[in-house]
Amino acid sequence: MKFTPFVMERWQSTYEHRVRFNLSESGVHPLSVSDLLALAGVDGDVLGDVSLGYGQSNGSDALRARVSALYAGAEEDNVLVTVGGAEANFTAFWHLMEPGEAAAVMLPNYMQIPGLLSSFGARVLPFHLLDEEGWQPDIDELRAALDDGARFILVTNPNNPTGSVLTAESMQGIIDAADEYGAWILSDEVYQGAEVNGRETASFWGRYDRVLVTNSLSKAYGLPGLRLGWVLGPSDLIAETWGRTDYTTIAPASLSDDLAVLALEPGTRAKILDRTRSIIQTNLATLTSWLTAQPGRFTYREPDAGAICYVRYGTDVNSSEFAESLRTQKDLLVVPGDHFGMDGYMRLGFGPPAQELVDALGRLREAFDELER
Repeated sequence: MKFTPFVMERWQSTYEHRVRFNLSESGVHPLSVSDLLALAGVDGDVLGDVSLGYGQSNGSDALRARVSALYAGAEEDNVLVTVGGAEANFTAFWHLMEPGEAAAVMLPNYMQIPGLLSSFGARVLPFHLLDEEGWQPDIDELRAALDDGARFILVTNPNNPTGSVLTAESMQGIIDAADEYGAWILSDEVYQGAEVNGRETASFWGRYDRVLVTNSLSKAYGLPGLRLGWVLGPSDLIAETWGRTDYTTIAPASLSDDLAVLALEPGTRAKILDRTRSIIQTNLATLTSWLTAQPGRFTYREPDAGAICYVRYGTDVNSSEFAESLRTQKDLLVVPGDHFGMDGYMRLGFGPPAQELVDALGRLREAFDELER
């Protein structure tokens, strides 16, 4: 079977803990267990009673109730808890994919599912987000992909790497196209809750019958180490998808399940998202000041959500080569645009602690100065 490497994850997995400054991460500086317990108003001793046996393999009833409460009209049977957003995406893809068939893939995008499609022998038919339209989708290109046989549509909203949020018109355009062709929508909504303006991004859930939504606690919640995600969909399909996790991880970690229940308690969830948005708003101001202080070097659109900014640079250097030189010479990790099929760009994560971000950007400016001398 063909294997398509997931180049961005290989890059991050190999080096993110081997550099002094990491601007490759797309979430905010993570919470500690103590931080989470303090926000939840819970004594840490409660963790001593957590059984480390196998938990309920589709997620505890309490956790699935917490997740379903985030989506109007959803019930516990609409939720499958997974080990992170990666397993959520994998199991959803596994249900929708047929070898030799096609999927309409929003680009640029987080490249897990496109890589899986390629590895498993499906066709990837792109429809692009247009920079000149504020990173909104080309609906005509989407319809062409559906006309060419795409059986599901991959959406990431808010988007990675651009940080853009689909407008109501773009969402409806995608839904109308899917409905016309009888296609499914697979919507990765992992950055929902990390909006700069504080208004939570609308979900595709409840807007169309053939929808699978994936999400996790990794990005907006600052809890990537819990490895806790979910798939939301029609109850019969979720029951079938649950069976697929028997081949992958079997069950989420019991301790992660219990901590996720705490994190998604409404009052605690609000505090966590307030923290995330505060970090994003403060650090985005730092980043944009840094970018605008170097006129003519960069073009960019401020993100709507997520601690990521997709920046185009004018310097004549390949993005992967530049990223490698930053790693080896500046002890700094960024994501090159090549990882999204777009040379001349880089994705900058601006979620680290404030002074760490300032220091990292200083090194990045030094590298550009040295290139251009």
